Amino acid sequence: MLKPATALAVILAFAAAPTLAAEPPALKYGAWGFDLTGQDARTRPGDDFFRYANGAWLDRTSIPGDKPGISLRIYESDLAEARLHTIMEDSAAQIPSGAGRAPKTLEGKVGAFYKAFMDEGRIEALGAKPIAPELDAIRAAATRDQIGALMGRHVKDFESSAFGINLDVDSKDVAHYAIYLSQAGLGLPDRDYYLQPAFAEKKAAYQAYVENLLRLETWPDPAGKAAAIVALETRIADASWTKVQERDPDATYNPNTLTELEKAAPGFPWRAFLAQAGLGAPAKLVVVEKTALPKIAAIYASTPVEVLQAWLAFNVADNAAPYLSRAFVDANFEMRLKTLSGQAEKQVRWKRGVHAVSGGDFAAGDRYDRFGNLGWAVGQIYTARYFPPAAKAKVQALVADLKTAYRARIEKLDWMSPATKTEALKKLAAYNVKVGYPDKMRDYSKVAIRDDDLVGDVRAAAAADWAFYVGRQNGPVDRGDWGMTPQTNDAYNGSLIDIVFPAVILQPPIFDPGADPAINYGAVGGVIGHELTHGFDDQGRKYDSKGTLRDWWAPADAKTFEARAKVFGAQYSAYEPLPGAHLNGDLTMGENIADLGGLTLGLDAYHASLRGKPAPVIDGLTGDQRVFLGWAQAWRGKVRDDAVRRQVVSDPHSPRQYRVNGPVRNIDAWYAAFGVKPGDALYIPPEKRVRIW
Repeated sequence: MLKPATALAVILAFAAAPTLAAEPPALKYGAWGFDLTGQDARTRPGDDFFRYANGAWLDRTSIPGDKPGISLRIYESDLAEARLHTIMEDSAAQIPSGAGRAPKTLEGKVGAFYKAFMDEGRIEALGAKPIAPELDAIRAAATRDQIGALMGRHVKDFESSAFGINLDVDSKDVAHYAIYLSQAGLGLPDRDYYLQPAFAEKKAAYQAYVENLLRLETWPDPAGKAAAIVALETRIADASWTKVQERDPDATYNPNTLTELEKAAPGFPWRAFLAQAGLGAPAKLVVVEKTALPKIAAIYASTPVEVLQAWLAFNVADNAAPYLSRAFVDANFEMRLKTLSGQAEKQVRWKRGVHAVSGGDFAAGDRYDRFGNLGWAVGQIYTARYFPPAAKAKVQALVADLKTAYRARIEKLDWMSPATKTEALKKLAAYNVKVGYPDKMRDYSKVAIRDDDLVGDVRAAAAADWAFYVGRQNGPVDRGDWGMTPQTNDAYNGSLIDIVFPAVILQPPIFDPGADPAINYGAVGGVIGHELTHGFDDQGRKYDSKGTLRDWWAPADAKTFEARAKVFGAQYSAYEPLPGAHLNGDLTMGENIADLGGLTLGLDAYHASLRGKPAPVIDGLTGDQRVFLGWAQAWRGKVRDDAVRRQVVSDPHSPRQYRVNGPVRNIDAWYAAFGVKPGDALYIPPEKRVRIW
C-alpha cells in the first residue's frame, strides 16, 4: 500500500499525462485548486461557511435557461457532455448515408442511435405512430387481468405499472439475486405532491399535462380521463409509504412466496404480471412496502377498466415523449422540467441526443435514464478515449489512504464496544473499490440498432438491458457488477460491499491534478470518505462485511449511534432553504452522516499525508483551512426554487449549502481553523456537536 503522500503524488503525475484523444479544455479553479475570486470576504466563516467560500461566485453566476441549476459539478458534466458529443458525431459519421442502416460495431450502434435521434424531420412526420403498438395493445386489453399483464412489460417497454420490479442481491442470501417488488404508479415526484396543499398548483398542472398527452394520442374523453387518472394516483399516493419509511432496510425486506403474495394482495394478476416481465413463477419474492402493496392492489381492483387503460395510455406517451414529435417533447418539457424543476428553456437537440444515447445523470427530471439507452456501450468508448486503464490503480491508492484514516477513527472510538469494532473493521477491510469503468464490459452484439427507428432503438436497448439482469438471476452474484456507467457524474456505495467512482467524477472540482493536496483531500478525499461511511450510516450499518442484512451491533452501541444520529437529524430539520420548505432530517440522514464522516476522514488523511511536517501556508491560508475550502468549493452551486421544493420532499441529499454548513459546524478543527466563536450563526457549543466517527 502506498503511503498517503506517495499515493497522491502518483495520482497527480498520472492525471497530468496527456489523454488519448482531443478534448475540450480541462477545468481548473485558481492557481492551486481553489477559486479565491469566488469567495465572499464580507461573510464571516462562522455565519455562513458556504457563502464565505462561494458567495461572490453565487452572486455573479446565473442559472442557464436550459438547466434547473448550475454548479461546478455541472461544469464537470458539461465537459463530459462535450466529449460524448464528439464521440457520437464521430460514430454517426462512420455510418454510410441512406436510411435503415443497422451497424454491427459498437461505435456504429452508438452512432446509429444518435443519428436516429437527430433526424428531427422523420420524427416530426411520424407523430404518435411509433407508440401505436403499445396503444393498440392497451385498447385490446379488455379486463383487469389483461391490463395487469401489460404492466409487467414496464421493465422493457414504454408501459408503466402500479408496482415496480427490481433484480438485486438478496439482502439475506448474498450469494444469490432476489426479485424485489415495490410500490409505484405515481407520475409526480413524491406522494406529497398529491396530498399536501403546498403542491396543489403542481398537481393541477399535472392533470392538464395528462389531458394534453391523451389528446395528442387521440384517446377518448381526455379531460374526463385525466381527472380520473389523477384521482387514481392520489389514492395510490395515500396508500404509499413515505421515503423515510422506505429507508429502513429491516422494514423493507419481506420475503414471500407467490402464493403468499396473491393471498396478501389479491385483486392484481401477479402471475401474468411477472410472466410478462420474463420472470415466470418465481419461488421467492421480496416485498418492499409490505402494507402498501395490498392497498394498491385493492385500489387497482376497484378502478374501472377504462380508467386503467387511459392511465396506461398516458404513461406510454409520457415515457416516450422525449423521442416523439415536437408536440410531445414540448408538453413533456413544460411539465417535467419547467413546472417541476423551474428550468426555463429546453436544451438544444444535440444535447438531448447525447443524453438519450448515453443515459447517466445528465438529464435529471426527464426520462432518458428511465428507458433504453446504450449507456454501457458509450462508457466503453468514453473510457477508451479519456480514462486509461492505469487510472484504476492510482485512484485506488488514494482510497486506501482514506480507509487507513477510517480504520484509525474506528479503533479510537470511545462509544463502540470491542466486539462491534471488530465487525466494523472487518466490513471496512472488505470494501471493493471500483474506479473508472467495469473490468468486464457488456455485450451489445445481439442488440439491433437502426439509424431510422428511434423508438425502436429505445425498445431494443431497454429489452437488452432487462434481459441482461433476467439472464443472470439464477446464477452466482457478479461481484464485479457496476450500477453506474463510467460517464455518470456521481459515486455510490453498493449492495456488493463496493464503492464505485465512475470516470467522469474524477475531474475538478472533485479532483484537480494541479491542485494543492489539501484541496484534493477536502474534495475527492471527502467524497471517498463519504462513500466509505455510507456503509456505516443509519442504513448501511445494518449490513455486515458480506453485505448480509443482520444486526451485528451490540445493543448499547446501536443505542448510542441512534441517539447521536437523532441529534444530527434535528439540526437538519431546522434548516429552511425557502419559506415553508424545511429539510427532513430523517430523509437526508444517511447522506448527512456520510458528509460529516467524509469530510472528517479527508482532513485526517491530509494530516497523515504530511508525515509529521507542518502544512504549508498558501495565500495566507493554512492546510486545514484549505481542506475545508476544498470541500466547500466541491459543492459550489445554486438551483431554482422549484427544484429546491422538489428536492426537500423527494431527495435524500440536502441542498448544497447544508452539505457544507451542516458538517463543518460539528467538526472541532473547523472552529480552530477559522476562529469561529459563540455568537456566530453556525456556532454549536462543543458538548452539543455531533460526533459519530
